[in-house]
Amino acid sequence: MQQPKNFKRLLQALAKQGLDVTYNDRTYSVRLKDSSEFDRQDACPTNTSAKTAEILLPEGFPVEAKALKQLANLAQIRHPAGGFVCKCCATPDFHPGDAGVAIGSIVQTEGMVIPAAVGSDINCGMRLHVADLSLEKFLQKRDRFVQLMKGDYFFGTRDVAMTAKTSRALFQYGIPGWLDAMLDAPTGSIVKSNLHQLADEIDRVYLGGSMNGDWKWAPEELVPDTGIVRDGGLATIGGGNHFVEIQVVEEIEDKATAFVWGVRQGQLAFTIHSGSRNVGKYIGGMWRDRAQSAWPKHLKYPDYRLFPLSVTANPNLVREYLQAEATAANYGFINRLLLAELLRLRLREVYGDLAAPLVYDLPHNITLFEGNRWVIRKGACPAHPQQPVIIPGSMGTTSYLLIGKGNSEFLSSASHGAGRVRSRFDLNREGADKSEEALGLTGVDCITLREERRIEEAPAAYKPIQPVIDVQIAAGLVGVVARLKPVLTFKA
Repeated sequence: MQQPKNFKRLLQALAKQGLDVTYNDRTYSVRLKDSSEFDRQDACPTNTSAKTAEILLPEGFPVEAKALKQLANLAQIRHPAGGFVCKCCATPDFHPGDAGVAIGSIVQTEGMVIPAAVGSDINCGMRLHVADLSLEKFLQKRDRFVQLMKGDYFFGTRDVAMTAKTSRALFQYGIPGWLDAMLDAPTGSIVKSNLHQLADEIDRVYLGGSMNGDWKWAPEELVPDTGIVRDGGLATIGGGNHFVEIQVVEEIEDKATAFVWGVRQGQLAFTIHSGSRNVGKYIGGMWRDRAQSAWPKHLKYPDYRLFPLSVTANPNLVREYLQAEATAANYGFINRLLLAELLRLRLREVYGDLAAPLVYDLPHNITLFEGNRWVIRKGACPAHPQQPVIIPGSMGTTSYLLIGKGNSEFLSSASHGAGRVRSRFDLNREGADKSEEALGLTGVDCITLREERRIEEAPAAYKPIQPVIDVQIAAGLVGVVARLKPVLTFKA
């Protein structure tokens, strides 16, 4: 395939950043020109050459030096006592991350884990439901529905109280533990829920919504010995690109798969994008600091300051980190479930008895043991063979329900969105064009209490979704099952 325009000029600019970049068939390959500090110290016994990372990008998409440098740094991480990166790549929503790790990064490691590569938004992910309700009937009572949801999502009218036993079970075992305890002692709004439906839907959650956590890693105030836990952060959307969106199934492209998954054209859909909230921030921050403290005292800190934990040098820390990450991940699964369940309960209150079944729930930021190595995804989602994949556009563009193809070249992964093209600061800065037309907000129904959130998350902030999907189809990462058109979006 033809090289991008001005490619030679781009290479010259990237070379000044210490990057060696090549391009072939929509894929950029990047590596650091110089070997790492540990290579120069002869501290790493194996795998001493700097690693090459690959990025799948649609033709004409911007190539950001900062993101490339972050990915090249991630690719060459290794621990002097043992442990290294086997493979590193990135999905088409690739863009710089605030914490030194590019969004869209996927890294496979052997003998080590990298807490900073997951960060603090642990188990940010997507959840999709469909409902047999037409758009016309939904819009007839739209205002009443929105009023109720604003109360739940923004004004604290939601009731997600639970017993101390239930809270501990949530952190320890995720959805199955929480559900078993809730069946024993129902509390809050969930007393109105169909708990048997929630149990039946566990198979439609990645990993069954359960990882090997331990409540001891949770914030102390959320795991008391006795009493009722009222968690102000649970069932909240969160900031950034997180949202809850009402959509309509606009078109089915894979009718056989859609039928099996219970998805039909014209259905109402609702999608949740959120994660582990303050729990993830608490655990992610804790382990970023612990990994740095565990770095060998006689060695200089790496320039990129992404500190791995080695199975050889830190076996207990590796085990404890994975357990702590799983604890936050369990909370993330429950957070999305409750955001969806509050919405499902309000749909039933306003529109009558609707099943609104779950299609799928899958994670983004997480470390998983796949094959015989760890795979760390940062702003990317699993896309194993026949697995549902949910990739949102912006609140003004189409989202996609897809099926994974298990492409090993990209570690059986897919993008988690379109990817930002403009920063929040750039959109909000003085003098920026904030007109509805310039921001792509014409006709967009965004429910928020803060006008700046509409601006920060406007369609103009994001890359076009269609090329992101097309390039992943062409590369054999995913196939399209259905397209979902936004109706209204809740932004915190």
